[in-house]
Amino acid sequence: MKHPQGLILLVTELNAQSQLFADYLRQKLGCSVQSIAPEGEWTGANESPVVILLDADHLDDSTLQAWQEHGHDDENTCIAVFNLADEDRAVEILAAMNIQGIFYRSESLELLCKGLKTLMQGQLWMSRPLMARMLRLFRRQQLHSYRPICGLTPREMEIIAMLSTGISNSEIAARLSVSEHTVKSHLYNIFRKIKVHNRLQAVNWARQNLVPPPPLAGSTADQDINKEQ
Repeated sequence: MKHPQGLILLVTELNAQSQLFADYLRQKLGCSVQSIAPEGEWTGANESPVVILLDADHLDDSTLQAWQEHGHDDENTCIAVFNLADEDRAVEILAAMNIQGIFYRSESLELLCKGLKTLMQGQLWMSRPLMARMLRLFRRQQLHSYRPICGLTPREMEIIAMLSTGISNSEIAARLSVSEHTVKSHLYNIFRKIKVHNRLQAVNWARQNLVPPPPLAGSTADQDINKEQ
């Protein structure tokens, strides 16, 4: 029987259970499914696209890292990890590796198959709470990455980003749930650190030095994710 285009490469311990799992995926997805041991060598495939499905129960971090390298230079290959214990473990892996798909141990086989189909179409697959958490993590890292350059705190970075939208001190205070006096104190410190004298100069400084500007709390990206949770 000739399978449709595409390959699932299942990286797991080779035993009767994993063989049954591979047979199930082959039947449900209608594509080629190959199994390989974690320590095995894979030189690539003629099929496209390829999803390399890594079993977190049988791969340690160094082995996961080695396998995810296969997806770096091939736009037709994506990496997914399944059998993850929880969201905390997923965050650890996503923060360190280039992974496109995340599946938890508690999820059904039906949901796993749905996610694999999505990955084979070139899209990401992970839960919305996980996506939102990773977005917040990225934003914190982005804010901190500017600090050695300009000496601004994360809160000051938020405020200078808000200045760029043209909102008033009172609106900034309301959005951050602080007093207007606190906002003015932050602005004084910002102006002193970046050596400007007014809001317009601060906005121009931000546009020249912070590209892209740090995202705002309550931005459209947050709202889009929250709407679909």
